[in-house]
Order: sequence, then structure tokens, then C-alpha cells
Amino acid sequence: MSLSRWRERGLAALIGALSVFTYAPFQIGGVSLGWLAPLPLAWLFARGLVTQPVTRWQLTTVSWWYGVGAFVAGVHWISVSLSVFGGMPAWMADTGTVLFAMYLALFPMLAGFAASCLRSKQRWLDVVVFAMIWVLSECLRGWLFTGFPWLAVGFSQTDTVLVGFIPVGGVLLASFAVALVAGLFALAWLKKSLKPVVYIALIYVAGAGLSIIQWTSPMKAPPLTVSLLQGNIPQDLKWNPEFARQSLDTYLLQLQASKGQLKVLPETALPLFYQRAKTDIPDFLAQVKAIASVPRQGVLMGTPEMGRTWDEYYNSAVLIQGKDVDQWYRKAHLVPLGEYLPLKPLTSWLLKVLNIPLGDMSSGSAYQSPIQFGSYRLAVNICYEDVFGTELIQSAKQANVMINMSNLAWFGKTIALDQHLQIARVRAIENGRPMIRATNTGATAIIDANGKLLSALPYFESSILEGQIQGMEGETPYQRLGGDRWIYLLILVLIGRYWWLRRA
Repeated sequence: MSLSRWRERGLAALIGALSVFTYAPFQIGGVSLGWLAPLPLAWLFARGLVTQPVTRWQLTTVSWWYGVGAFVAGVHWISVSLSVFGGMPAWMADTGTVLFAMYLALFPMLAGFAASCLRSKQRWLDVVVFAMIWVLSECLRGWLFTGFPWLAVGFSQTDTVLVGFIPVGGVLLASFAVALVAGLFALAWLKKSLKPVVYIALIYVAGAGLSIIQWTSPMKAPPLTVSLLQGNIPQDLKWNPEFARQSLDTYLLQLQASKGQLKVLPETALPLFYQRAKTDIPDFLAQVKAIASVPRQGVLMGTPEMGRTWDEYYNSAVLIQGKDVDQWYRKAHLVPLGEYLPLKPLTSWLLKVLNIPLGDMSSGSAYQSPIQFGSYRLAVNICYEDVFGTELIQSAKQANVMINMSNLAWFGKTIALDQHLQIARVRAIENGRPMIRATNTGATAIIDANGKLLSALPYFESSILEGQIQGMEGETPYQRLGGDRWIYLLILVLIGRYWWLRRA
């Protein structure tokens, strides 16, 4: 293989890695770099728009290398969880992370291959087709083998006018807009023409127009005051029985000091089964219940929950409110190899290698009714679940407020915290609902229904975020469409395109 080919692949990996700077937390002078998101893709698309000498194999491999660079840079924090907290040797954790990135890069590679198959001499049409294919590759990545939609291009647009497309068609419609702009940029460069720039301007004008529409409206109830607790419990001590009392005392002091009507603790803030806590630490639960017994007060707490049999247990959240019956939410979308084991018993040995407590959980129901708190209905999701937008729609439609409870201490002081916060902002925009987040180490935050970050705590500090939120009602177009169903239309169009090229 020629040296020039390796240089091209190295350049593709570098440009893919640079694309990560278009996501949170990166800014210049307080301005989001999400505006630059089309440029890395424009380079990749330009390779496909050149009929010669780029072959199908070259476009496919360049797309794979682009993906490798993007995902190694974008999810490098996985190695922290594997090595620092999972007990793996550093070399093994780094190797595993790179292998995972190489797997994720198969989806851009598939997009490159499909684009090469549908490429024609009609470059204007190819731009639209390439954008469709890119979005379909992101959609497939978010679904196959339970999915990993992290770093979908649309997530980068929370602070650009293209955010206006998100409540209409979700994050994937924003991805389509970015990909379309990227293709038009590539076309403008290749044809040395300003005509594509006119269409780029129209896309941004459309996004700006959509972004000023308020799709949902405030509910009649007064704003809800909330206290979001951030314990900053070290991950290496969180499940240590000798440290449990200190961890619980941290949260108890915060509960006693908090002023909000709804007090929210992070995921698994209670580091033992709720049912066993009644006998093992009855004094702690008694004090929590006393706090929650004050009129119009409640405590929403993350806790492991025992099921009906010895091997059935859940990652859950429980609302404790006076003498009312406890209300529960059970996490439905579990993390593979973190919360459940696929392909058992072949993977059972990984529990010992990764040193992950409660690593083989059961899933809650796919659709669970919101938790009722006074006149407010709360749609709870736990940690990784808010990455999957379509799965949140049903509960969010019935609720006034969305709540995410997380523990990202697994990933240390990395960009994972900022990326997850950006994803939460997108979920708020899609559903036209405020999102509040209570996390162990960050990002504990209050987000309004337009995805605006109202307030947040510093990372890795033990503190309380006090604030208020206005519940919302009504539906966004994204909710009415049922999520990403418009993707099926793209599939039909591309099938028609393939059939047409086969006949030509």
C-alpha cells in the first residue's frame, strides 16, 4: 500500500478526532464550537463526491478511520472506568477502549460503503443521499446490540440555531441538518460555487425560525422548588460497607439542610438494598421519612431494589412522601457489561474481572407511569437511559418534569460529564419539558424546557443545588411523531434510489 494512502487514513483519523471539539464542553470566548460541526463531515463527504480516483474501497476505509479517530477521542473516558475503578490493567483497559472505538467506527464505515454504492454523477442529489445515509448510520448505531448513540452529530447543536430541528424530529433531524450543511460545504468547495452556500443559509434560517417556537406551555400549577443533592462519594469507597455510614450521613446532612419541596438524591445514593435498609439502618430511613413527612415535601432517592427472587434486583428510584405508599421507578435500559451480562453464562467471568457491584441486574418495564408528586407528574430516568430519546417519549408526554439520576464517578474528571449534560439538554428540547439532574459528582443541574442550562453545581464537590422549575404540558412534534419514525421515510427513499440506479 502506498504511503499516500496511509497518510490519507491518518488524516481521516485526525479530522475525526478533531470533530469531538464540536461537542461540550469546548468553547472559544464563551461561544460553542458546535457551529463548526459540519466541517469535519464536509471533508469526509468531499471524498465521496469525487467520482475519480476515489474507489468504493477507499471511501469505505477512509470513513472507518474517520470513525476510529472520532470515537477514540470522544469516548476515551471508558478506559477510566475499566482501569481505575474496574481493576483492569491500564494496557488492557486502553486496548478495550480502542477496540470499542473500532467497533463504533464500523457505522461510519458502513455509511461510506453505502454512499459509494449510491453515488452518481449528480452531485446535488448525492449530497442529500449522503446526508440520509449518515443519519441512518447514527440511527443504527443507537439501536444495534442495545445501542450506543453517544456522539450523534445532532447533540453538538444545543447552542446553534440548528437546535430548532430537535423538537420537530429529534436529535437525528439535527444530525441530518448538519450532514446536509456538510455536504453543501463540500459541494461548494469542489465546484468552486457559491450556490450551495445559499442553501446552507436557508437551512440555518429554517432552524432559527423553528427555534423561536414554543411547542409546549406552562402548566397552571406554581413552580416546583427542588433541592438536588450532590454527595461526591468516591467511587472506590461507594460500595465499601465500612464507608456506608459516612456516605449516608453526608446525604442525611444535605437533606436536613435542603429547602426544596422535592429533594432528589443521585443514582444508588443508598448503597444497599432498600428492603435491607429497613432492618440494617432503620435510623437512617426513619430520619428520611421524617423529612419527607413535612406537608408538600418528598424525597426521591436512588437505591438498589430487591425483586421477588434472590437473583432479581433492580437499579431503582423511590419517592418517599409522608404516609403515602412509596412510588417506584425501575431502570429499564441497562448498560451492557456494566449492569447486565449479555450472552450468559459465557460472560459471567467478566463480573470478577471488572469488579462491578450488582453487575447483573434485571430490567424494569419499558413503559412506566410517571411518579405523582402533588400536582406534578415526574418522568424519571436513571443515568445512561437519557441517551435513548425515543424510549423517554411515552413517560415524558404524560409528565410535567423530567428527572435524571446519575453516578458518573466511574469516569473521573473527564469530558464524559459535560457530554452527558449536553445529551440531557437535548432530551429536554425534544420533549419540551424541564430536566433536573441529581448526580454523585456532576453534572447536577437544572435545565429548562428549551434546553437552557439555568444552574449547575461545580463538579466533584459535595453540595446542594437549590432552584425552581416550571412544569410544562402539551406535546412537541417529535412526541406526536412517536420519535424517530420519520427515519423509515429515508429508508424508503434510499431503497428507491438504489432501485433506480440498478435500472439505469
